[in-house]
Amino acid sequence: MKIENYKPDYLVEAVYMLDASRLKAEGIHALMVDLDNTLIAWNNPDGTPELLAWLEAMKADGIQVIVVSNNKQARVARAVEKFGVAYVWRAMKPFARGINKALAIMGEEPGRVAMVGDQLMTDIRASKRAGVKSVLVKPLVESDAWNTKFNRWREGRVWKQIIAQDGEPVFKKGI
Repeated sequence: MKIENYKPDYLVEAVYMLDASRLKAEGIHALMVDLDNTLIAWNNPDGTPELLAWLEAMKADGIQVIVVSNNKQARVARAVEKFGVAYVWRAMKPFARGINKALAIMGEEPGRVAMVGDQLMTDIRASKRAGVKSVLVKPLVESDAWNTKFNRWREGRVWKQIIAQDGEPVFKKGI
């Protein structure tokens, strides 16, 4: 396993801390965002007022946002319908399939896009495979759905290697 394939380009406390002007300064004009534990808590499909304000700010500042999730269509559709954003379901992360589909939907080039997610093993690995920038955020809640627990265990092993190479990760308040 090549550790560079799992190292995020940016570490940010939460998706809501991403600012459109800073994104544009980094050459990022569109965001792909994981759903569970990134955009919304996996066990709270309604999101927060903070999330809605952030989505409105992104839209107002010309940053496209699309949800890229490994979940089933019904789950993703129900979660994002109130947010007014496009989505890709059953994205098959850690493979690039869902990210490539999202790029086509948005009409964007990989160099102008970042994938935001809470997992090294799926979100960050898929972004590396697709050639888009990657932003790792802290999970919104500490608990995970049953199917994520195995990835978290594997992720712990990868973090040990990253920390041995680069030191403790520092999550920032933005890019």
